[in-house]
Amino acid sequence: MLTAEGLSCFSRQMWDKVLSKVKKAVVFMDDRCTECLHWNGGATSLLEAGARNLKQFSSFEAGGENEPKAVFVVSTLLKGRTADIIKDIIRLSRFQYCTVFTAVPHSVHLLANNVSGELEGNPVFEQFEEKLCEWMGDMNFTAEVMHVPVLLAPVAPQLLLAPAFGDLFPLLTEDLESINRKRPEKKKVGSLADVDMHSLPPELQLQIKTLVSGLSAMFEFASTREESFALGPMSRIIAGELANHPQSKIRRKTAPNKASVVFIDRTLDLTGAVGHHGDSLVEKILSLLPALPGHRSDVQVDMLELTDLPRTPETQSTLAPGCLSQPQDTAAQGLWQAMLNCKHKEAVMEVRRHLVEAASKENLPIKMSLGRVTADQLSSYAQLFKSSWEAQERNCGVLQLSLATALTLRHPDLPLWDTCLAFERLLLQTLGDSDLVGVLKQVLPLLKGEAGCGPDELLMLLVYVYSVAREVKPAGPQEESAELELMGALTLLLTQQTQLSPLLQSLTGCVTVAEVTMETAHATVERVFHTLRALGHARDHLKHLRSTYSPGDGVHQAMYRPLLKLVLEEIFHPDRLDCPDIEHMSSGLTDLLKTGFSMFMKVSRPHPSDHAPLLLFMVGGVTPSELRLVREMVSAHKPGSQVLVLSTRLLTPKDVPELLFATRRLHPDIGV
Repeated sequence: MLTAEGLSCFSRQMWDKVLSKVKKAVVFMDDRCTECLHWNGGATSLLEAGARNLKQFSSFEAGGENEPKAVFVVSTLLKGRTADIIKDIIRLSRFQYCTVFTAVPHSVHLLANNVSGELEGNPVFEQFEEKLCEWMGDMNFTAEVMHVPVLLAPVAPQLLLAPAFGDLFPLLTEDLESINRKRPEKKKVGSLADVDMHSLPPELQLQIKTLVSGLSAMFEFASTREESFALGPMSRIIAGELANHPQSKIRRKTAPNKASVVFIDRTLDLTGAVGHHGDSLVEKILSLLPALPGHRSDVQVDMLELTDLPRTPETQSTLAPGCLSQPQDTAAQGLWQAMLNCKHKEAVMEVRRHLVEAASKENLPIKMSLGRVTADQLSSYAQLFKSSWEAQERNCGVLQLSLATALTLRHPDLPLWDTCLAFERLLLQTLGDSDLVGVLKQVLPLLKGEAGCGPDELLMLLVYVYSVAREVKPAGPQEESAELELMGALTLLLTQQTQLSPLLQSLTGCVTVAEVTMETAHATVERVFHTLRALGHARDHLKHLRSTYSPGDGVHQAMYRPLLKLVLEEIFHPDRLDCPDIEHMSSGLTDLLKTGFSMFMKVSRPHPSDHAPLLLFMVGGVTPSELRLVREMVSAHKPGSQVLVLSTRLLTPKDVPELLFATRRLHPDIGV
């Protein structure tokens, strides 16, 4: 049976293929593969396998004079920009032996080169091997090119991420305009539900096929026949591709194990992703601490407190940061899992408990204190380890997680989290008594700086509102004027900024505030609201799962109901109810007949609860608080059953506006 351990084992075995080639080699790896390796043993595993060095995949890097062997590990196609970087590195070096690993299968390389159908061997890889020899300067040198699906990062026992697809995000109705622009009048697509794989731009097709190939390899490794289900237009395309993948069809005849996989579009519920109601310590750590360079799901932890160095710019740049990923440390892994599974208060207490236990084992003079856990308390416990390098080394993982917690608890922006939460609750209550106009009027004072919120927080609040508001009351005639007033205020706010956040830089295309003209700000705000209006209709096509809002009454407050909770309630319902929104993706004649006959006869249609384990694939990201929600739902409705979560990235509230407003959903960067 497919298990969490089995999926982690799959990921490790894929990396073992890479490790078998790195002895005495200098290794060049792109950011997405580096992030994947980070959760699969880290750079330590490469060095232990005999690698001489690990370098960034960049045209400005090269091998040394006495480094004749190179290994390249990339998540992209071997053409365009990726091929140019490999060529630049080789020509600046003196390699005689090059091995290239790509996470993109040969079949996708054929499609990228406009070759339809399967050919004997791997001609694209063979041609690239010849190019490698040519760039090395001698056709007798050795070159190898191979595909290895190093796509999955086991962030936790029940969670696997696919870092290479961190920018993959479900489409909105506004994307139909771009899709239809190049199609003749009679072939224009009417709705997102009608969009199929062939309607998508080539880059997005190749990205989806690479993802599907990696998932298929995972099920192949586990000897598992998967039943695919989908909730949302993008999920429908991905699930359909997986159901019709050549290897999937073979598995259905031979695989001894079974599993259900449900793909869910993130855009169907962005309220859950952008809201601050999750009460998750990990969510706050990921939101407030600086990201580890090149990573989306880990942070830099300042380790200066464990040294006697003064806090100067020089020491900041020489001391390596800590991080959250501790794949080689069992105690730290247990703490990390507790931080993910518990609410904020319990998680902070778990951090203190692990730190106290570690100090006690090392016989350090720790003074126990009960009550509320504070940042200073955690720091004082961590600083006890300064006296012993051996103790630091033995407990390095727990210390990094503890300092990450302490830094988060004392972060100056932490109070803003509670401010955003308060406004979200206020807006939910307002929705029960009013329409979108009333809610937008509540947002307007925030734009005038009355609550200390910046443009980033205001954009998050707008996403929160539009994701949930449309289902409450239909748009009224006053909505347009309320929106125009809000747009004017937001435009003015953008022009008054003293510095631009990374999000505002992405949105405006400007690096400095001097570049932000009134015209630029207005065009940016218009694009934002165009997307927000499309977001408000994301659930229009759903029947049972259309509402994530529960209006209040005299006893209960108005509430947001997470879509993921509604989905799991449908799946785990004891009567095994048929949910038309969760679509089974047929792959063969038998499935089609079952689906067809079930319309007229009492034929049992496939249901996600038919097989264990259940895999939930969140297309567009999952939040730490949603992982806890899944755990709680399983305990409440089906104790003992195994539910694994896969996703493209670990989300924080600030990631959502970036993905929604500043990501090229139809034209992802595939390295070409």
